Amino acid sequence: MSDNPVQLFSYDDDQPKDGRGMLIPPRIRSRAKSPIPQAGEAKKYSGTRLAATVLGATAFALVMVSGYGFVAQSTQVATPVVTIIDPYTQSSAILEFGAQKTLSKRTFFTETRDAFIDQELTFIEADISRNQLRYFRRGVLLLSTEIVSVGEKGSWWDAPSGLYQVEKTQERTFSNLSQAFLPKVITFQSNFAIHGHPVYPGAEKVGDDFVGGGIRIDDAAAEKFFAVAKEGVPVLVHKAEAAAPEFIYEPRVPDFGTTQYFIADIDNGTILASSDLEEVAPIASLTKLMTAVVASEKIDLDGRIWVTSPNFVTSLIPRLREQSSVSTYSLLQLLLVESSNEAAEVLAGEYGREEFMTAMNTKARQIGMLDSYFADPSGLSAENVSSVGDLYRLTKYIHEKKQFILEITADNAVPTSYVGGEFEGLVNFNQIEGIDSFVGGKVGETIAAGQTSVSLHTATFNGEERVLVIILLGSEQRTEDILTLIEYVENRFKD
Repeated sequence: MSDNPVQLFSYDDDQPKDGRGMLIPPRIRSRAKSPIPQAGEAKKYSGTRLAATVLGATAFALVMVSGYGFVAQSTQVATPVVTIIDPYTQSSAILEFGAQKTLSKRTFFTETRDAFIDQELTFIEADISRNQLRYFRRGVLLLSTEIVSVGEKGSWWDAPSGLYQVEKTQERTFSNLSQAFLPKVITFQSNFAIHGHPVYPGAEKVGDDFVGGGIRIDDAAAEKFFAVAKEGVPVLVHKAEAAAPEFIYEPRVPDFGTTQYFIADIDNGTILASSDLEEVAPIASLTKLMTAVVASEKIDLDGRIWVTSPNFVTSLIPRLREQSSVSTYSLLQLLLVESSNEAAEVLAGEYGREEFMTAMNTKARQIGMLDSYFADPSGLSAENVSSVGDLYRLTKYIHEKKQFILEITADNAVPTSYVGGEFEGLVNFNQIEGIDSFVGGKVGETIAAGQTSVSLHTATFNGEERVLVIILLGSEQRTEDILTLIEYVENRFKD
């Protein structure tokens, strides 16, 4: 245990005091040692790797939870640093901006937040589990308000636990996806946002059934947060993970021909049958699932992209050669429904292809995919590899955090809560003939990879509907293999 443990700030202590981590009332705020930051000052965070020196045994206990461990630096530094330790290689790296599963743990999040306070950082804290939004100026809590609502679960506005930074602020912006104006918008990581109460074009405020938008606060609070949320300011987000539903299977392992396969209940994590979870193999267009995840976190999904159709890839159904610009959402449809290699390259090129590939591999490490590597955004290269265990981690992340991706793969129609989609008559390559239980997934096929597949299916056991995930690598008869595994589970576990 460290000789200098982090001092935790109590949420229940509502008495105004003058000090770091304490809410300062207006009458004594002039005593604070530093003024509200100016835009130029806040930008010192932009483009850096930021985190916190986290002390205490809890951080070390997270090693097996997420595939990484955190250790405190031995010396005090001006900017807090979190060191990530890979338990397999024992190599270290600095925590990147982005979603971080470890921050969904209450104790770890609190210690990280309090390390930020101790190091006198300026940052925004979004504690979604407690419906609380806060702004700290150099370790001093200046603003605090209730979160009224958050983005619909699984939508691209649904911000997972992580460390982000403010990218831009807008007085008012119109969302094509939700068909409403969002006031006082503070955008972080492209598609996550803090804002006031949305208003329809006719000036009518949205009702309680409104499913669009991000972290919503009341208009008065939005004004105050908007005034201080400068570009580059860190945003620390916590949202506790929901407990897995209680549903117990009695595992059996079938006699199955295909080399690499996997079937599990995606909600409670029970593996019903599997080959070696860590055996690495080419994955073909299953790569595009990670492409979609990174695009949704790095590119504005409510915007448009100028199309320069890459001449080094082809798609089975080319659709972009005559287009000058396409909505990002439409590119995701092409990517996921028709497995467009062109769409994959256009999305990667919008962010910067090299940077996009780095982001894909970084994201893989963040969610514990230690057996995976991504060489291109389309899956054409045989160097795009993974294991059934890693692909399950990716699918579970999408199922829990990016459900809209699976909605696109299941049906080429635009989800009812969004407006978009510029291509008619899309051919859904993911549909499985003779199977009506399919609710999302992705297929792939190359000479090196054979036939690959990630597919989700509904099934009823003991009167309760469950969602099963089936993963295949190196199959020679994908549809037949999926049918065989579904039949196996039904024979074993159905009434």
